[in-house]
Amino acid sequence: MAQVKICGLRSAQHVAAAVGAGARYVGFVFFPKSPRAVSPAEAAALGAEVPVGVARVGLFVDPVDALLEATLAEAPLDVIQLHGQESPDRVAEVKARFGLPVMKAVGIASAGDLPALTDYGLVADMLLVDAKAPKDAVLPGGNGLAFDWRLLVGRKWLRPWLLAGGLTPDNVAEAIRLTGAPGVDVSSGVESAPGVKDADLIRAFVAGAS
Repeated sequence: MAQVKICGLRSAQHVAAAVGAGARYVGFVFFPKSPRAVSPAEAAALGAEVPVGVARVGLFVDPVDALLEATLAEAPLDVIQLHGQESPDRVAEVKARFGLPVMKAVGIASAGDLPALTDYGLVADMLLVDAKAPKDAVLPGGNGLAFDWRLLVGRKWLRPWLLAGGLTPDNVAEAIRLTGAPGVDVSSGVESAPGVKDADLIRAFVAGAS
């Protein structure tokens, strides 16, 4: 079974659905422009329901240190996910300063984007291989877009990685089969509306990844 991350959780019901279905990671979004954003206090309450063995991931977009410090002071996290334009040096800096594993999202649209995965693999603990957001997109991820998964066939990187971008309960098994992804990440693909998760879709997605 591929490891599963359910991102953009905002309610105890859907955290419970993710954990109960067997998700390995639960994601909380700290990006105000996202319909999935939560406050540190909300994330702390939701994270308190997460059992040992399931990692609490905080998604940040080009965060300054003060934001990370304030969030972590209130909401304990197990992994910091950087989903902006952070450089490899910035990834290494965040990892060293805050002492938590860092997952770096890298947007892919063509083969020319793949070398970045090698660069970030030198400094991040995990990679999130996502579809590159359109230039006019408000959100850096969670847009329900996929990229050509064939670009990943036969490729290996230095770090564990999750496949993201346009995944749904209907296509996740095929995505894993084609890419060999050891893990998958979903947000919009298990929603009934932007920012509104669906417990049945969460369970179906995790089942599809198994």
